[in-house]
Amino acid sequence: MPLPWCTSKSITATRRIPCTSRARSAAIGALRAREVHGIQRVAVIDFDVHHGNGTQACFWDDPGLFYASTHQSPLYPGTGGRGETGAAGNIVNVPLRPMSGSREFRSGVTRDILPALDAFRPELLLISAGFDAHRSDPLAQLMLDESDYVWVTEQLLETARQHAGGRVVSTLEGGYDLPALGASAAAHVRTLLAAA
Repeated sequence: MPLPWCTSKSITATRRIPCTSRARSAAIGALRAREVHGIQRVAVIDFDVHHGNGTQACFWDDPGLFYASTHQSPLYPGTGGRGETGAAGNIVNVPLRPMSGSREFRSGVTRDILPALDAFRPELLLISAGFDAHRSDPLAQLMLDESDYVWVTEQLLETARQHAGGRVVSTLEGGYDLPALGASAAAHVRTLLAAA
């Protein structure tokens, strides 16, 4: 089977590379779960401040893969519009305007991502946990805090309990204010451990 090709989030949008070499960790994990463990439906939920264009490109044509992203827009890489839904309706993007906070984030997750994720019925849920949407992070202008990361983690854990036997893998993606990154990652991990 030929490798899917995609654009990595970490390089320019014009350079094409194999998904298995430079795409985000969660995308690689999803492909590996299917290949090695025979899992048919894998979802990646991404709450990094940047859109995961590499993951989206890898998943675009495959109805057995689901990708959803909350991200600041406009912001690099300039992808992730609401109209980018994948060939099989398996992509959900929730672009957030600069200065968006808890209300907008939670509304987008509740209104757009969770119903689509529930309908997809993932057998495995991977989280691209980026904490650079924190209000203290200097990289962008979203206004999330630790309580938002706890809330979204709880929501995703509930979906995993319903459809995936509780199977969740979380990968750290971003965060550039070290105190905010530490506090947010700790809150996320405590929530994951409480469900174990």
